[in-house]
Amino acid sequence: RESSYARLCGETRNLCGAARLISMSRNWLMNAIMKRASPSEPGSTSMADTPPPSKRKPTGPGPWSMQLLESMKNPDMIVQSDELTVTIRDAFPKAKHHYLVLPRADISNFKSLDISHLHLLKHMLKCGQELVDRLKTKQPLLRFRCGYHAVPSMIRLHMHVISQDFESRWLKTKKHWNSFTSEFFIDAEEILRILEKDGKVELDKAKYELILKRPLKCHVCHEDLQNIPKLKSHILKHC
Repeated sequence: RESSYARLCGETRNLCGAARLISMSRNWLMNAIMKRASPSEPGSTSMADTPPPSKRKPTGPGPWSMQLLESMKNPDMIVQSDELTVTIRDAFPKAKHHYLVLPRADISNFKSLDISHLHLLKHMLKCGQELVDRLKTKQPLLRFRCGYHAVPSMIRLHMHVISQDFESRWLKTKKHWNSFTSEFFIDAEEILRILEKDGKVELDKAKYELILKRPLKCHVCHEDLQNIPKLKSHILKHC
């Protein structure tokens, strides 16, 4: 009888041990699953961490590069238009006043230009200057430039009309700053001069892309600034 009792106790201990082992295995498995799913872990991803499709950074030619064509059809974006051009608000303005003058003709970029487009580009500049004149009737101290990016990121030739305050929450990076305050931004009159002289506009893409990597520098006094917040604070004294 004592032998049977001892055997029963031993079997009970074995069962308890097995139960503890199963419980530990189950807890380990659940912890592993929760750890993998947790968005707080470095390198993990949750739906909350994933931007919606409209905010994801585009890669190469695609919907983002075509947005100007859509904006040309949007009445809320259009500022003025005529038989040759449409002027729209920039969707992500880099200054208090930032507009784009686009031709209605299907002209993708500088490479599509020839001497026959000279009149069109002159007309685009005229439209931009007329817009500036209207804006300056209300704010006469505003300064503007009309010009083109040497290496544009959007499809459809477009001329920027931008005030020189650069007061904007959308101006966030060194690339943004340098694209409007360096030789990367080419005055419309200079593009006209090149087209009239050469019958085409050919620019050195590699040369201009290097300009975007330059250190931050004030566009008025040329003081070097360490970062965008310091730059924005600094340029307020020039406004």
